[in-house]
Amino acid sequence: MPPLTSLERVLLTVSVSLGIFMNILDTSIANVAIPTIAGNLAVSSDEGTWVITSFTVSMAIMLPLTGWLSRRFGEVRLFVVSTFLFTITSVLCGLSTSLSMLVFFRVIQGAVAGPMIPLSQSLLLANYPEEKQGLATALWATVAVAGPVLGPILGGYITDTYSWPWIFYINVPVGFLSVYLTWRILHRRETPTIQLPIDYIGLILLTLGVGSLQILLDRGQDLDWFNSTTIIALGIMSIIALSFLIVWELTEKNPIMDLTLFARRNFTIGSIAVSLGYGTYFGSVVVLPLWLQTEMDYTPTWAGLATAPLGIIPLIVSPFMGLVMQKVDLRILASGGFIVFAYCSFWIAGSNTDITVGNIALARFIQGIGAPLFFIPTISILLSRMPNKDLANAAGLSNFLRILAGSFGTSISVSLWDHRQRIHQSQIVETVTAYTPHLQTALAQLQSHGLTSSSSYATLNQLLTKQAYVLATDDIFWLCGSLFLTLMILIWFAKPPFLTKNTTQAAIGH
Repeated sequence: MPPLTSLERVLLTVSVSLGIFMNILDTSIANVAIPTIAGNLAVSSDEGTWVITSFTVSMAIMLPLTGWLSRRFGEVRLFVVSTFLFTITSVLCGLSTSLSMLVFFRVIQGAVAGPMIPLSQSLLLANYPEEKQGLATALWATVAVAGPVLGPILGGYITDTYSWPWIFYINVPVGFLSVYLTWRILHRRETPTIQLPIDYIGLILLTLGVGSLQILLDRGQDLDWFNSTTIIALGIMSIIALSFLIVWELTEKNPIMDLTLFARRNFTIGSIAVSLGYGTYFGSVVVLPLWLQTEMDYTPTWAGLATAPLGIIPLIVSPFMGLVMQKVDLRILASGGFIVFAYCSFWIAGSNTDITVGNIALARFIQGIGAPLFFIPTISILLSRMPNKDLANAAGLSNFLRILAGSFGTSISVSLWDHRQRIHQSQIVETVTAYTPHLQTALAQLQSHGLTSSSSYATLNQLLTKQAYVLATDDIFWLCGSLFLTLMILIWFAKPPFLTKNTTQAAIGH
């Protein structure tokens, strides 16, 4: 079959880029809408984060199946069907009238989203001439990093101007256009299909283990952790399922995950660094807009504008990272990324109630410098010294771990944030008595403005709660900064050399 024409390659790039843009956008666009969604569905903000975690953990579980599904049904068909179903489930998410209904459809949406990102890059590379594959990867990466820039802004604007269901409805024209163009161009270029056995037991154990652990993390705060028999049962189920999964995958002929890859030093170190780094990073990305809206009285639009600058530098720099990595030790680049992340975390950790939009936006903008320095070199390190035959499995497994860590990081950070707030509020209240001079002065000032005694106490309680949340937010970012510095030390245990053409392309496309 003759190669695609230049016009067809342009249209193909547009079509698959629309698919991945919609996919990545949907991960970040919901962040600033969580408080509004939670309020409209009459649930707490920490329960509202299930909208994020249900999507990401479902997507992570499906990632290891992408290879089997694409060989069984064909890459073109799988990408088109996944994109179509993603679009349909977006409509169903928007139509949801309860949190349980929304989370259910987000689980399905995450499952069909799993194959979209790896297949989008695969389809591009397979239909570009070898000498232009670097360009294809750069275009792919540029679109991929545009999502975190536009996601918070679009999410905030749509939530304020229309209503939260429209953050899902906007996927409809984008998704259907991607489906139409991709099928129109590639339907005669389907990849070969073969019958392959699937590791059903591994898949069931993976779903049980990871699913139980995610529910445990999501529900632990509400059920008082291990004082609840439900949490204990989920913990036992998770430990048993994941323990059996490890044993099974190490002995299965066709495992859903090749755990023998962890025998490789760089893969293990890189996977730990990228997973813990991404989990820490993503957890802070969720907590910040949550704090701004629930405690600092930001609208979704302003919360989006304050957090969006994070993606500006990656949008500009990512396409050129391949050239930079050829000249600089990847451990130096990754360390630079960790240092920037730590610096910005400590910056925000010094916040108080007087912090301005400009200060937050500037911190996020500088943090964006660290994103390409961290992600792309670290992924190149974990793929280094990997035989070509294992590159796809290694990339898939590390991507699975990274996305899963992002989901766990969200649940842990939000739970820890609420926990620290209660501790700080308790400590503040203990220092305040009816005879405290500052309390008497504050009450007198409030009552001089026409407030009753009970209203004055209620206002002071709100101020104390706000201050406790500021301190809790500071705690989260102090912890994040400390973890980033620890990971900076870890990355130096990786052993060079690191780069080949294949690992560079795989890292940029990760």
